[in-house]
Amino acid sequence: MPLSYKAPLRDIRFLTNEVFNYPEHYKTLKCGENADPETVDMMLESFADYCSNVLMPLYQSGDDEGCHFDKGVVTTPKGFKEAYDMFVEAGYQAIPFPEEFGGLNMPMSVNLIKSEMMGTANWAFAMYPGLSVGCMNTIMQYGTPEQKATYMPALVEGRWSGTMCLTEPQCGTDLGQVKTKAIPQEDGTYKISGTKIFISAGEHDLTENIVHIVLARLPDAPEGTKGISLFIVPKFLVTENGDIGERNPVNCGSIEHKMGIKASATAVLNFDNATGYLIGEPNKGLKAMFTFMNTARLGTGVEGLAHMELAFQNSLPYAKERRSMRTLSGTKEPNQVADAIIHHADVARMLLTQKAFSEGARSMIYHASRYADKMFEAAMLGDDAEFHKWDDKLGFYTPILKGFLTELSIECAKHGMQIYGGHGYIKEWGMEQIARDARISTLYEGTTGVQALDLLGRKVLIQSKGKVLLDYTANIMKWCSEYALDKGMRKFVWELTKYCAEWNTLTTRIMLTARKDREIVSAASDDYLMYSGYVIMGYHWARMAAVAYDKLKNGGSETKEFYEAKIKTAEFYFEKLLPRASGHSESMLAPSELMAMDLDSFNFLD
Repeated sequence: MPLSYKAPLRDIRFLTNEVFNYPEHYKTLKCGENADPETVDMMLESFADYCSNVLMPLYQSGDDEGCHFDKGVVTTPKGFKEAYDMFVEAGYQAIPFPEEFGGLNMPMSVNLIKSEMMGTANWAFAMYPGLSVGCMNTIMQYGTPEQKATYMPALVEGRWSGTMCLTEPQCGTDLGQVKTKAIPQEDGTYKISGTKIFISAGEHDLTENIVHIVLARLPDAPEGTKGISLFIVPKFLVTENGDIGERNPVNCGSIEHKMGIKASATAVLNFDNATGYLIGEPNKGLKAMFTFMNTARLGTGVEGLAHMELAFQNSLPYAKERRSMRTLSGTKEPNQVADAIIHHADVARMLLTQKAFSEGARSMIYHASRYADKMFEAAMLGDDAEFHKWDDKLGFYTPILKGFLTELSIECAKHGMQIYGGHGYIKEWGMEQIARDARISTLYEGTTGVQALDLLGRKVLIQSKGKVLLDYTANIMKWCSEYALDKGMRKFVWELTKYCAEWNTLTTRIMLTARKDREIVSAASDDYLMYSGYVIMGYHWARMAAVAYDKLKNGGSETKEFYEAKIKTAEFYFEKLLPRASGHSESMLAPSELMAMDLDSFNFLD
């Protein structure tokens, strides 16, 4: 029984039209005039059809076949090239980019919705065009006019694709250890030499050229992260008239044999005096690369949502059809040999957990995408002040989206395997593939621990001295106060207000403890991130419940059952899932000395 996917358009429209009012939001954007409701709705239908009928059928077959490597040449699984050509022909890559480069000049949030659908239907495929978005964002913000004219039109069209080349054999997150060299040439170019590993979409047969964004060091560069520059290194050099020129010495040494996403080529790239072009200022490449990385981190949050949604969509029909025993409260289907397992409370718990997490994740991402719209437009207009304003707002949110949602995606995949029982472990049923594919999401763009330390150590404590959290929780509590006397909402807002107050107290306690115990920040960070995620998702479920109550009273675009289901799921989240935050609050205050390792005393192998 193969997996299936149907784009959740009802839920997407509920969020975009009724919770976040995208049509009014788009009116505040210069690029929003192209995103009128009729056009956006037509695009959503187009995305849904392409993802369900073209990409989803390639999901399991692509995993079975994987990518092929032969002497530096990488071939994607059967059907991928044809699906990619359809993607290019539909103009999907052009959505958020300026018209001068062939783009549709629409908000980034429209592109994120497309990315969600593509990623849910086939995450391995979606990575090929997905990596190009960060490449283009970096060129648009830091590239020269000549670089934009050279690379953007073909990238926007989708004829070319892009990558980000950071990781090396000796370093991943600690990019201060980058050793790839960039030697200046008399003609203003650079010769790039070094090896990059784990390069997603680093080599493939889908596009005629691949544009690599590469971190490297100049000969006189300072040590550490202050000495890293950023370069454009194309697979094929580009002639003066924009055509494909001679092959650049960038070679794929191998592709990785991975646990999951086997249809996505993860390459080892060897740069052997390859011609590169400096992008941005010398020795300030890491700053420019963060444009790419933040795009990728938001995209990895979307990956978490994608695996949750796919696990839920396939667990639900299985639970309705699979029969086993009678429920404890009595027979539910007397005309059948046994009751469908969906009637068993524990199975219902797992399904509701998948539903609550996936729909809560979608709300969190769609909220963040409004910030991304503002940030992206400021970058396109060259408004640095406005860009940094929205980048800061999104910066607090990004590690939570990336770390929290990807951890939950693994849980949702695990629940799917439990619901499927023995079939969950069998390849032909597909649920084990979701579990394998989801596992990488917690590692991409920095592990969960790295995201947690970024959130607590850098964003909350160092950069803002706690102010970013005070401002964020103040907005939540202000919203809660508006519903304090509402009979239906009271159960949500009072609980949420309590958690916000505790969140601030926990932050202050960690900040004070860190004056004497610096390691407490690292020791507490994972629990802090998870606590933050549960509270924020609680806020989003409260918001969705408030809209559902209003629509039940005053009429809305969806059926009564749809809004009632929203309220029921919100109640489930607050009763069964939000209490997990309390465990994290207790754990994060444990003394860091508990994590101190005496390596000799732990060595029991000798």
